[in-house]
Formats: sequence, C-alpha cells, structure tokens
Amino acid sequence: MNVFRRGMASVASLKQAGKVVCIGRNYADHITELNSARPKQPFFFLKPTSSILLPGAGPVIRPKGVDLHYEVELALILGKQVKDLAANDEKGAFDAIENYALSIDMTARNIQNEAKKKGLPWSIAKGFDTFLPISNLIAKSAIPNPHSVDIYLTVNDNVRQADSTELMLFQIPRILSDISKVMTLEKGDIILTGTPKGVGPVVPGDIMRAGIKVNGKELEESKIEVAVEESAGAYEYAET
Repeated sequence: MNVFRRGMASVASLKQAGKVVCIGRNYADHITELNSARPKQPFFFLKPTSSILLPGAGPVIRPKGVDLHYEVELALILGKQVKDLAANDEKGAFDAIENYALSIDMTARNIQNEAKKKGLPWSIAKGFDTFLPISNLIAKSAIPNPHSVDIYLTVNDNVRQADSTELMLFQIPRILSDISKVMTLEKGDIILTGTPKGVGPVVPGDIMRAGIKVNGKELEESKIEVAVEESAGAYEYAET
C-alpha cells in the first residue's frame, strides 16, 4: 500500500511541473495532414500546467464553439536541470529523463487555425483546463529505447492514431538540446515529443483510449481512458 501511495503522489506531482514544453511538427505525415511547413529545427510551444488532467480526474471538457482535436504523444518527465545541452550528448539527454508518460495534447483546432492565419499566439488553442490528459508514470526501464515504441489512440474503439516513435524527425537528444539553449529545463518539467498522423476531432460523448506498446506488448501504466464532455463554463469561441 505504501508503494502505491508513493506512486500516486508522483503522478499528482505532475501538476506542480514548472512548465510543459511541446514539440510541434515532429512527424512528417502529421505535417502533411495539417498542410504545414516542415521545420528545419525543433519547433516548440508551451502548455500551462493547469491543462494537465491526471488519470481518473474526470473528462476532457470541450469549450463552447471549439473544434476539439486529439494528438497522442510520448512525454518525458525530467529528473534534473538541463541547460545548453549539446545535440550529440545522448548520455546527458537520457540521464536527464526520470520517467516517461503518455499524453494527449488536446487542441482547439479552429482557434489554432485562426491564430496561424493571423500570426497570433496559440496559447488559447492549447491551454484550456483538461487539455492535457496524461497517463501514470512509466519507469525508464520499461522503455529501453524511446525511439522504438508504438503509440496509439482510439476514439470509441476505432483506431485513429498508431505509429512508431522511430518516425520522429528530431530525436530526444536534439529536442532537449534545442529547448535547453533557449530556456533552462528544470526537474519535473514535462516535454511532449510530437504527434504522428491521424489527428482528428472528438465530440461530447466520445471515449478516447490511448497507450504505448513496447515490442508489441502494451504497458499497463501507459493506458489512458477519458471521456469528452461539453463545457458548462462561460467561455464561447469568437473570432479574434
């Protein structure tokens, strides 16, 4: 029972992360499906920690007027400070990772598309409460090679995303290097490594399930199951 409690405390501590840094456009087919430009270097943005939705903490809430999309991603949980990491320092990169997790980067796609068109920030599109469902923590030993695992997401038991992390355009050492040259990464920070093809909409009543498979075997601690509900809050999308 004590081990269980310690584990739950560790998951809850994700809400106290200093920041969540998300890599965009890190899978070629996803770039194509969104008609985006392929980046020459890792491209990243922030999500607020208030968007984190812990396992069993309730549904994803769709704000009024929002075209809500899912994006499944492998997450890194850092265990130490990282600053000015060299891109070829693989040992330094992997030593900095304390745990892995699976996450779903929920996105208000119509808000994001408007922001892209008008050159505005994406913060609203990515930042609503509940917009980051995350799994239980996954021990590093359970994922010997994070560049060779399969991540998937289903909606109402229909497979929507299913690809290998070997398809990442920029691998983890380069990701941590580029971020840490801009902003110091701290213990507890969360890094989302990008989403593969297959992103799409969900609506209230849908059930999303996601997971990670290593050598064909699903990791129990990676499983996410979360419903979508309509917001009863005051926000309603209107063009900026």
